[in-house]
Amino acid sequence: MSTITITAADVNKLRTITGAGMMDCKKALVEAEGDFDLAIENLRKKGQKVAANRSDRESTEGAAVAAVNADKTSGVVITLNCETDFVGKNEGFVKLANDFANQALNYATKEEFLASDFNGITVAEKLIEQTGVIGEKIEIASFEKLSGAFVGSYVHSGKIAVLVALSANVAGADEAAKNVAMQAAAMSPIALDEAGVDADIIAKEIEIAKDLLRQEGKPEAMIENIAKGKLGRFFKDNTLVNQDYIKDSSMSVAAYIKSVDAGLTVTGFRRVALG
Repeated sequence: MSTITITAADVNKLRTITGAGMMDCKKALVEAEGDFDLAIENLRKKGQKVAANRSDRESTEGAAVAAVNADKTSGVVITLNCETDFVGKNEGFVKLANDFANQALNYATKEEFLASDFNGITVAEKLIEQTGVIGEKIEIASFEKLSGAFVGSYVHSGKIAVLVALSANVAGADEAAKNVAMQAAAMSPIALDEAGVDADIIAKEIEIAKDLLRQEGKPEAMIENIAKGKLGRFFKDNTLVNQDYIKDSSMSVAAYIKSVDAGLTVTGFRRVALG
């Protein structure tokens, strides 16, 4: 029979390393007879078992977060998803999401990020470990990068995270980027401008317009041109720079950016959301 004594300090040390609960850490240390490496391995195996059991669960809650590098030329937005809003709002869960985002700044793709080292294990392994700790399916569902002359961000209620890139780092760029990111969060544009709209979407909109025009009794010879003409309204409603600016509907987003600096433009955006 083992006489190994597990102290509160030992339990706290393991908890700090793994993020697991106090009782889980004590149990793991007892089973491992005080061997920290074995205790950590056992906790991770527990996470793998829980992850396997919950692999078919929906993880539509969680935290949407953003991180921008020090010189504001590159950013990332991710969602760390879980199953319940209760877990998604947990302080430790949100901190983990932000820690992940700050690390993700250094990687070009989600795959590279998941394979990267996170305090001695990979990010992918950390997700499995936390699944065991929390008891819910945990995953990085969204991962988007953006670079530019100036990159700003905005996060709405931990549910939507947006990056916006501007053509230059001018006076007022930080506020302007944030305002445009708020626009994208609220209005969910499908593209930056007309050129960014997928050809299939345009074709579908034209067909919808044609069907409506036929129902209105318009001559078939005129329908094609009228339908294409209606695309202007679609682009205005659904592309970021053409949308009415939500803080002043008398101007478009593009016009707002010009009011900050005559030569300034929006060069890109990324938007991720839970659900």
